Amino acid sequence: MAGVWEEVFTDHMLINEIVPVAIDAALLQGVLMRTKEQPNLSEVVNYAPFSLLPSPVPKSLFDQAKAVQQDFNLLLDLISQDSDFLEEVLASTVKVDDFIAQLFKIYKQVIKEGIAQSVFLGINRADYMFHCEFDGTTALKQIEINTIAASFGGLTSRTTEVHKHVLNVLGRSKEASELLPNDPSKGIADGIANAWKLYGSEKALVMFLVENVQRNILDHRYIENELWRRKICVIRRKLKDVFERASLDEERRLFIDGHEVAVAYFRTGYMPQDYNEQGWEARLLMERSRAVKCPDIATQLTGTKKVQQELSRIGALERFLSSSPQAIARIRCTFAGLYSLDEGEEGDQNAAMAIASPERFVLKPQREGGGNNIYGDKIKKLLENIKDPPERTSYILMDKITPHPIKNYLLKAGSGLTLSECISELGIFGVYVRQGRDMILNAHVGHLLRTKATEHADGGVAAGVAVLDNPYLV
Repeated sequence: MAGVWEEVFTDHMLINEIVPVAIDAALLQGVLMRTKEQPNLSEVVNYAPFSLLPSPVPKSLFDQAKAVQQDFNLLLDLISQDSDFLEEVLASTVKVDDFIAQLFKIYKQVIKEGIAQSVFLGINRADYMFHCEFDGTTALKQIEINTIAASFGGLTSRTTEVHKHVLNVLGRSKEASELLPNDPSKGIADGIANAWKLYGSEKALVMFLVENVQRNILDHRYIENELWRRKICVIRRKLKDVFERASLDEERRLFIDGHEVAVAYFRTGYMPQDYNEQGWEARLLMERSRAVKCPDIATQLTGTKKVQQELSRIGALERFLSSSPQAIARIRCTFAGLYSLDEGEEGDQNAAMAIASPERFVLKPQREGGGNNIYGDKIKKLLENIKDPPERTSYILMDKITPHPIKNYLLKAGSGLTLSECISELGIFGVYVRQGRDMILNAHVGHLLRTKATEHADGGVAAGVAVLDNPYLV
């Protein structure tokens, strides 16, 4: 698998010729990000980091990830409706994690008042790596599911054409023709448009909740533009704007700047630093409204690492999918080993196991956005330094996934050209829409491949570690 492009990689003159072709193709296709120096201005942009050639991915594992996505969509939606499960699973976490506790406080208040929202929209991305088993086979193992602000659906919709052009210039037209079509921006927009229509007011609009620093705005724009093509109005607002200028009427409809909001699509709100006191007030206001939140706060809680870990327990999946043993089997075989660090004998044993062999595990806090995981000796030091066992419950422990490395050139603006040992991470975008108890839409809508040098343990594209890529199925 690793030698698909070996002939190209060993021809250094050819590489030097093709790199500017690839960069220009990325610029022409709009695979763009704002610069670090001016992250809130589009006057100066540069190409988003990407791989020179598409990376080989086992076809059987790609097909497996794609096939299980609708099962995960259904599972996430069912969990979000089970308040007893969420309360039970997160009981220990909310005692030690202030961010999750604040989300959960809003969740409980909304349930107590009665949920006004009747249409529910999920846009998620399930992320996987290809684990090398002891017998030499490769297995699909899930890293996590992102239920809020799942990014790069826009830019990855453009990278296929970049790699097609590069392969055509290299005389690899057959390989170029074999690259998969991929347009998650359209599928994501389809989900938002369906939710907007079911909300039932043509005058209402879609509001993107955005970060204060918006370096990745062009990724959003592809989805926005798809909605404008459908004649659906889109506005962009920050949590601060919602606090200052939004309100609910007597029917709990959400208004901002005189506009009724049908769908509030979060591209922020997944990290503690996204909120201050005003931000939390804004989040509560939106959660109390009839507007379709993507995600609603229950779905955001469903995406926590603690829920991921608890789902690996025997009987957990059966609680939600008892009528479909096939779906349970498809989901369960993607799980890596997941271990609780809660207080008690089980947590003590798992902590001791990680301290004894930290190289076997990843320690994961309840955070999204990349760059938060802990590896190697840092696991040992952290667990040894935690004197109060309840502190452990803000983490889960997972088996470390060990993919087989491949080679590729990772193109990053301002960086030198180096052939790197790399590993790839496959994301599958899922979209679902539910009205009341009726599932209106349940689909996988595209994929995202991100590749990084093996020297980096953690971090994504936005963090400057990974690059956008495309799967070349083998």
